[in-house]
Amino acid sequence: MSKTPPNADKIREEVGDFLRERYGETVSVADYDLNGPHEGTTTKPEGGVDAINFTLRPTELEAYLRQYVVHQEEAIEVLATKICTHFHRRKWENENPSNEPNVGRIKSNILMIGPTGVGKTYIVKLIADKIGVPFVKGDATKFSETGYVGGDVDDLIRDLVREADGDIALAEYGIIYVDEIDKIAASGNTVGPDVSRTGVQRALLKLMEDTEVDLRTPHDLASQMEAVMETQRRGKAVRKKVSTRNMLFIMSGAFSGLSEIIRRRLSKGTMGFHREGEIPTANEELLKRVTTTDLMQYGFESEFVGRLPVVAQLTELDETALYDVLRNPHSAVIQGKTRDFAAYGIKLSFEDAALREIARRAHSLGIGARGLTSVVERALIKFEKLLPSSTLRSLHVTVELIENPEKVASDLLVTDAINTFQRSFLEKHGLVLELPAESHRWIRENIQEEPIQIVYRLQQMFSNYEYGLKLANRQSLEVSPEVLANPEQFLDAMIKRAYAERGEG
Repeated sequence: MSKTPPNADKIREEVGDFLRERYGETVSVADYDLNGPHEGTTTKPEGGVDAINFTLRPTELEAYLRQYVVHQEEAIEVLATKICTHFHRRKWENENPSNEPNVGRIKSNILMIGPTGVGKTYIVKLIADKIGVPFVKGDATKFSETGYVGGDVDDLIRDLVREADGDIALAEYGIIYVDEIDKIAASGNTVGPDVSRTGVQRALLKLMEDTEVDLRTPHDLASQMEAVMETQRRGKAVRKKVSTRNMLFIMSGAFSGLSEIIRRRLSKGTMGFHREGEIPTANEELLKRVTTTDLMQYGFESEFVGRLPVVAQLTELDETALYDVLRNPHSAVIQGKTRDFAAYGIKLSFEDAALREIARRAHSLGIGARGLTSVVERALIKFEKLLPSSTLRSLHVTVELIENPEKVASDLLVTDAINTFQRSFLEKHGLVLELPAESHRWIRENIQEEPIQIVYRLQQMFSNYEYGLKLANRQSLEVSPEVLANPEQFLDAMIKRAYAERGEG
């Protein structure tokens, strides 16, 4: 056997032959640059907490969030304060290293409790963008569906490195956000899916503590090939790891049923007696009294709850709150839709009554702020499709438009088609055709075609009018419904009448 190690191409060829022999011809090995950096690494200087240049104070971050988020004052206060403290603490510890690193070192990991559509993800994303740290969102249900798969949980860390463009040092100060965490709460059973849920809790617990995650995974063939080449070059493969020591973890969920657990605890009172007047009736008020014991009874392990020392409650958005979301100058719903139309050169605006109607309809859907997007999209999809092909360059959204978008779209586009026809007739022939409101109605009722086809139909109907109007010595004509019903007959009668008046008949 030759002692000369094979090159990368030879290794790739031999691995490919082995896989095809075992699994069939459909398997292949992707081309991979073994001499380049592994995914999740970078050649640029390490950044870390110094790259963040974190100087924000809690009041500054709170003021920033209040520009974008409404009706969540208490949650914003908690999040702004604890997240600022987390990053200032990390920076201070870097500048003041201690010989006792574990003393008093409890991270401000956060548990957010609130119904769907109240802006949990939106708030966390705003914070990450403002601070300038990488941010990754995961769904707890993804992990519980496949059982205890710690590797999948570790993928959150690898995704964070990718979000940091491979800067491991920066990724180690990132934010990991896991939604629907309540879905991995065990129900008290020791068999079945609850075993999986408890396993996922423990896998996340490991990440939240202080561990290192290997960027290479056993199922990543490219990683293993790189390790082989490193071993040949250096005598050993360097393990690339990411520390979770300074990462901030934020968990969130709706926690349906948690308020009942809190109510039962409060109802026990003292010596078996309870005080009804002191027990809140609203779920939101009950959730403000949540304790570690309540979360454990809900189905979380004590160690898991212990790693989430900060709890922030977000309130449900009623109709008024949804209206305020729309009126906010930074509303993602309105700004997003405005930019969609602006991409076609169309200015979009909303009357106040229309915003109230959107909020009312969205609230009836029961999905929070997500309902706003659904209502707006449903009302404007027709306009977004057709207006770019028209000459209209503005659209004012009214209550009528929200209630009957099909009719309003038809009226606007038919009017635009008529105006286009009149304008082209004037530019081409120097003659004015006036169409009153009743003629517009006649066209909508009798020429039920796409707007561009309406223009063509009118051009055909009045193709001889340039010649006829000149014979009749007319510079303009009011096109009534009677004219539209039989334009050729009207034109013949008009010419004959003009000749008779001049005595030429």
